[in-house]
Amino acid sequence: MASTPKADPTAAFLARLAHEREQYALPTKLRHLGEQFIHQALELLFPHFAAEVGGKAGDVADELSALRELLQHALRLPEAHCADPDDVVRRFFVQLPNIREALLLDAQAICDGDPAAHSVDEVILAYPGFYATAVYRLAHQLQGCKVPLVPRVLTELAHRDTGIDIHPGAEIGASLAIDHGTGIVIGETAILGDRVKLYQGVTLGALSVEKRFAQTKRHPTIGDDVVIYANATILGGETVIGEGSRIGGNVWLTASVPAHSMVTPTARVESHKRDDDLLDFNI
Repeated sequence: MASTPKADPTAAFLARLAHEREQYALPTKLRHLGEQFIHQALELLFPHFAAEVGGKAGDVADELSALRELLQHALRLPEAHCADPDDVVRRFFVQLPNIREALLLDAQAICDGDPAAHSVDEVILAYPGFYATAVYRLAHQLQGCKVPLVPRVLTELAHRDTGIDIHPGAEIGASLAIDHGTGIVIGETAILGDRVKLYQGVTLGALSVEKRFAQTKRHPTIGDDVVIYANATILGGETVIGEGSRIGGNVWLTASVPAHSMVTPTARVESHKRDDDLLDFNI
């Protein structure tokens, strides 16, 4: 009696991979479209990213139209879960001039706060902090239109390229300055005021990662004109850093500090309004 041939485990494995690849073909496309969107949006907003020097108003209008079509295409993919792509696109492009103005303020803030920066043009061209902020501001506008997936795809692409992780749901005021930037994490419910400056390795995170807290404010609030130095960690939705404060490098904070505080790695909290402020420096 002939024996029953054994199933080929390799064939079964390959069949399973092929099935999964079919399922994930569209998400892969969404990521690809996200990369295109970032590139084309920054190319439209800033000549620094343009492939060619010069141009006419008609050329820019064509770029705007192409960007609009690209966003519509991405939002109409099933996995984008966008209920009304046309309305989202309309609302996004109405805000595009404001996004550009906000990014120019960010670039100026970085330039003003970094003696190594010779011009705003240099910041726009070369600084990863500006790039990550630019992608965040584009994604944040889409997040405000209740698009669930595309904004996160955009900021994670910037995270991959820069090492700076800004959730699109965070609320960030005018003139954000990210210096160096690698390792910065800004959580979903963080709120940052105007003229905040962050150095590398700063974490604005949650005290708990339990899923049941997903719909609560889990990340800190940072007041206007706050500077947070390298590798400082600030956690908790009820933690508020008062305006004008200086948070030293390697500080770990889970409690609020009043306005105009200076917090050192030894956990000392005192007023920083003095001429010999040891925490007022550039890296």
